Amino acid sequence: MAGFFRSLWRYRDYIVIVLTPILLLPLPLVIPTSEAKCGYVIILMALYWCTECIPLAVTALLPVILYPMMGIMEASEVCIQYLKDSNMLFIGGLLVAIAVEHWNLHKRIALKVLLIVGVKPSLLMIGFMSTTAFLSMWISNTASTAMMLPIANAVLQQLSDTEARSEEREMIEGVDNHGIEINEYVEINDKVKGNTDEDYTKDLKEFKENNVTSSPGSDPAEVRDRSPEHEQRRLKREERYLKLSKGMSLCVCYAASIGGTATLTGTTPNVILMGQMNELFPGNGGIINFASWFGFAFPNMLLMLILSWLWLQIIFLGFNMKKSFGCGTNNASDREAYQVIKDEYKSLGPMSFAEGCVLFNFTLLVLLWFTREPGFIPGWATVLFNQEKTYVTDGTVAIFMSTLFFCIPSKIPTCSGRSRDDAPAEAPTALLTWDVVHEKFPWNILLLLGGGFALAHGSEKSGLSSWMGEMLVPLESIPPFAISIVLCLLVAMFTECSSNTATTTLFLPILASMSTAIQIHPLYVMFPCTISASLAFMLPVATPPNAIAFSYGNLKVIDMAKTGFILNFVGVITVNIAINTWGVAMFDLNTVPSWINGTATP
Repeated sequence: MAGFFRSLWRYRDYIVIVLTPILLLPLPLVIPTSEAKCGYVIILMALYWCTECIPLAVTALLPVILYPMMGIMEASEVCIQYLKDSNMLFIGGLLVAIAVEHWNLHKRIALKVLLIVGVKPSLLMIGFMSTTAFLSMWISNTASTAMMLPIANAVLQQLSDTEARSEEREMIEGVDNHGIEINEYVEINDKVKGNTDEDYTKDLKEFKENNVTSSPGSDPAEVRDRSPEHEQRRLKREERYLKLSKGMSLCVCYAASIGGTATLTGTTPNVILMGQMNELFPGNGGIINFASWFGFAFPNMLLMLILSWLWLQIIFLGFNMKKSFGCGTNNASDREAYQVIKDEYKSLGPMSFAEGCVLFNFTLLVLLWFTREPGFIPGWATVLFNQEKTYVTDGTVAIFMSTLFFCIPSKIPTCSGRSRDDAPAEAPTALLTWDVVHEKFPWNILLLLGGGFALAHGSEKSGLSSWMGEMLVPLESIPPFAISIVLCLLVAMFTECSSNTATTTLFLPILASMSTAIQIHPLYVMFPCTISASLAFMLPVATPPNAIAFSYGNLKVIDMAKTGFILNFVGVITVNIAINTWGVAMFDLNTVPSWINGTATP
C-alpha cells in the first residue's frame, strides 16, 4: 500500500492535469451560461498555477484553447490580448536591465555604495539593503539577489577570519608570556635546589609538557592554549557570525522583493496592474504611468525598507549602538573587510566606454519616463504628440531607448583599420546582441502577462465580472480600509505558495468587479493588493530571491518563516498607511471616478 501511494505521489502532476478538468466539468454542463464557462477556465487555470503541474507560461495559454471552444471569445480576439502596450513596456524595461547586467554596471554601483557606507554590522546591513533595493527597481529581483549575496558572504567571511586571527594572536601572546614565567620559575627553583644546567633543561621540558598543550612537532609560533575560556570565545564568535550571516542573507532577498515595488517595471505584478486597469477601465485617462507609480510606491518602499531593517536588526544583531554602528571605532577586522570590497571594486578597472553608454541611456530613459506625463505640468509627450489621443506611452519610450542598445557600438570607433597584430580590425559589437538577449530574456513572463489580460477580457465579455460584482454588493456595509487590509493579508498569504504573477492575475479582475459593485475607487484596493503580492517573505519557495538566499545553506526554514511572518504584517500595514495618506491625495481616492462604469474621463 505504501508503494502505491509513493507511485501516486511521483505521478501527482499528471493526476492533477487529468483529474482537475474532469472534476470541474459539471460546472459548465449544469450551468450552461457564458459566465459559468468562463469561471470554469479561471478555476482550472488557478489550480494549475497553484500546483504548477505544468509550466506557468503554458497554463497562461489555455484561454487561446478554451475561450474559442466554449464560445466565450473568438480566437483572434483572444490572441490580441497577449501582446499589448503593457507587454511592450515590460520588454523595453527588461532589455535595459539585460544591458546593465551584461556590462556589469550593477556590480560597480553596488560596490561603490558599500565603500561609502562602510563595514560596521548595521551600516553594512543598511548598505546591502539599500543597494539591493535600488538595483531591484531597474533589474530583476533574482539578478540583484544573485549578485549581492556572494559579496555579502565574502565580506562577512573576511570579518570572521580577521577576528579569528586576532584571537589567535592573543592566545599566542598569552602562551609566550606564560613561557617567560615558566623559565623564571624553574631557574629559581633549580638554583635553590643546587641543580645543574642539565637538570634545569630537563625540569623545564617536564614543566612545559605538564602545563602547556601543543601539537607534536609544531612551531613555537603555532602553540595554542586550548583553555575552556578560549574555546568559549571561539564558539561565541562562530555563533555570532552565523547569526549575522543569516540576517545578511535575509536582508538581501527581502530588499530585492521590496525594491521591486518602487517602479512600474520593477516586478511583473506592477505591469499587470497597469494592464488590467487599462483593460477593465479603458476610460481611466492613463492614471497609472511610470511617474504616478513612482510617486506613490517609492516613499512606501523606503518606509517598508527602514522598518524591515529595524526588525532584522533586532532579530539578528540586537540594538547595541556601540557594537552595531561602531561609534567611531575602526579596528583591523573592519579595515581588512573594507579592503575586500575595495579590491573587488578595483578589479573592475576604470569605467569602460560601454558602461558609460549604458549608464547614459539608462539615465535618459528614467528622465524620459518621469517627464512624459508628470501630472502637475504638461509633459513632453503631451506637448509634442498627445494633444488629441495618447499616441506615445511609457512603452513607446522603453522600446525606443532599448532599441538604441542594438545600434551603439561597445567601443569607440577608431580611424585605424588595423588591429595590434596588423590584421584588419573588425567593427566592435553593439552594446546588446540578440544572442545575449535570447539567453537572458524571461520569455515565459510575456505569456504570463498575456494570459492575465486574456482572463480579464474574457471575464468582461462573458459577463462574469458583472455577476461577481453583484455577489460582492453586501461588502458595501464594511469600511473600505477594513476591506483593503483583509484583502492585502489574503493576497500576502496566497502569494507565499503561488507565483506573485499568477496571484495578481487572478485577484485583480475580482477586485475590479468588487470596487465597481460597492462604488469605491478601484485603485484603493487594487494598488495595495498588487504591492502585497510581492510581500512573499516566509518561505524559500515563495520567490526566487528567497530560494537563492536559502541555497547558501546558512538558513533554516524556521529562520525565514518567523522573520518573514512579522514582515508580511509590516508590509501590509505600511502599504495601507500609504494608500490612506498620500495615495488619497495623489489619485483622489475619496471620489468614485466617472470611468468606473465604463465612461471616459472628460
